[in-house]
Amino acid sequence: MNYISVENISKSYGELTLFENLSFGINKGQKIALIAKNGAGKTSILNIIAGLDTPNQGQVSSRKDLFMVYLSQDDHFEDHLTVEETVFKSDNPIVKVIEDYNYALNNPDDEKSYQMAFEKMEQYNAWDFETQYSQILSKLKLVDLNQKVGQLSGGQRKRLALAVTLINKPDLLILDEPTNHLDLDMIEWLEQYFKKENITLFMVTHDRYFLERVCNEIIELDQGQLYNYRGNYSYFLQKKEERLQQEQVSLGKAKLLFKKELEWMRRQPKARTTKSKSRIDDFFKIKEESQKRRNDHKVELEIVMERMGSKILEIHKASKKFEDLIILDRFEYFFKKGERIGIIGKNGTGKSTFLNMITQKTEVDSGKIIVGDTIKFGYFTQSGIQVKEGQKVIDVIKEFGEYIPLTKGRSISAGQLLEKFLFSRNRQYDFVEKLSGGEQKRLFLCTVLIQNPNFLILDEPTNDLDIATLNVLEDFLLDYPGCLLVVSHDRYFMDKIVDHLFVFRGNGEIEDFPGNYSDFRTYEDSKPPEKSPEKIKPISEKTVTIVKMCYQEKKEFESIELEMADLGNKKSKIEALFVNQEVPEEDISSLSVELQQINHQIEQLEERWLELSLKME
Repeated sequence: MNYISVENISKSYGELTLFENLSFGINKGQKIALIAKNGAGKTSILNIIAGLDTPNQGQVSSRKDLFMVYLSQDDHFEDHLTVEETVFKSDNPIVKVIEDYNYALNNPDDEKSYQMAFEKMEQYNAWDFETQYSQILSKLKLVDLNQKVGQLSGGQRKRLALAVTLINKPDLLILDEPTNHLDLDMIEWLEQYFKKENITLFMVTHDRYFLERVCNEIIELDQGQLYNYRGNYSYFLQKKEERLQQEQVSLGKAKLLFKKELEWMRRQPKARTTKSKSRIDDFFKIKEESQKRRNDHKVELEIVMERMGSKILEIHKASKKFEDLIILDRFEYFFKKGERIGIIGKNGTGKSTFLNMITQKTEVDSGKIIVGDTIKFGYFTQSGIQVKEGQKVIDVIKEFGEYIPLTKGRSISAGQLLEKFLFSRNRQYDFVEKLSGGEQKRLFLCTVLIQNPNFLILDEPTNDLDIATLNVLEDFLLDYPGCLLVVSHDRYFMDKIVDHLFVFRGNGEIEDFPGNYSDFRTYEDSKPPEKSPEKIKPISEKTVTIVKMCYQEKKEFESIELEMADLGNKKSKIEALFVNQEVPEEDISSLSVELQQINHQIEQLEERWLELSLKME
């Protein structure tokens, strides 16, 4: 079933043309990602589909009564409402069904209205609505339902926008960078949610593991052309490489044909026949094709940094806390030359504060941090770059440095560095205010690198960067000879560039894990699951309260007890095998997975049993 048809749309702003004559469709059940470089018009395409912008040419048509929700980078919440009131103020049709049911409960004399309301509750499965939205808010770390929206941080507001969107369960969900401002646990939960929910997605994201695990189709906008890949990110990489190789073959043939036709042109007399003119027209088309150049760049730099002494960075029993929030608790670590450390942990555990302490922007409460005399930090923060009005791209970077020295007396200039990071020569003379958010982040990154630091600190460098830029940054960092300390929720990025991790567990606990993120996730999944349910604050009196249990729920309640008993027996048998060391070596892996699945099933059943039991009181 077709939801959206995009036909020959074009968009330009003054002399800047973003795209022309783009056509594609979105069908029910598809989970599509749009990939393009920063500044190519991805957000403009999302706005056009969502009806927030209009194309200069072409049209977008949608199925009648399509329930579409657009999760953009900006929210439009009312600051005086609470988190819970914001959920109930949405366009979710279930909210109206519940309101009618509560009205019927408060007016018992109207039996007909009560029967209709009850049937609607059954039809929309509205009995579980409170549980559903509480669970989603909990997974996104929004546990205080009575907190005013105006008191939320920027990241919390974005997570609330995501939560409200998921609670509404639209037919088509349009997402602009949905994993920004989520920690790794939230991202992995969101992956699982999208995989199991029957929802149609059209999204822009730079998270390549998210693309791999969620999407079943990728649309790439590359040099003004759309390319469709019916598969996940791995499939996209494979087919794109095949396409580029084919383009190189075609380009080589075009060059040979151009050379042949050039010789023919030189031999022609001034008086030309109609047949000759036709061939001349073809010649100019061939010339254009043969002179095409791809703008993809790979960074292959042998950087010469300032010499690092024996003392790099030493942390001696450092402690830090803000009231009851403990960031560090007598933490010790001595950095070595060439170390590449990734930092992961839930939001609010102090990752950015830790970086600020290292760079002496924040003081420790006790202990000390000693920076070696030869250390020169390069610090990429989340706050971005502050530029003067009317500044051009090239002027901004030259304020920080003119060149980076390379081996054998060579160097790379500020302009060349910008070009390596996908700023064309023409783009370098654009005003900074014309750049997209991702392009400004890219420019900020270049201002850090041009200073040629020997200790590079990156705080969420991948936010708002397109995949092409991420590939360039990864290539640069793989060649980077200095120390690297990076905070990122981009698992693909972390896997590629770091050697070990600082895992911020919270309450001042920091674990040094010897491996990349995938190694860490494998290790964590192999551990027995721990029960640590999030506590939700009591629902306010204004919230809908449903106390009646229908016949189907009573039957479900009885079946849950039987199923839990059966799973408990299976669990005991498997655990006994491990305790008595009776598991064959070849079965250890499969039985571990089975035990983990049983524990997860029991946990889900216990939650549902508790929820139903409350209705019997």
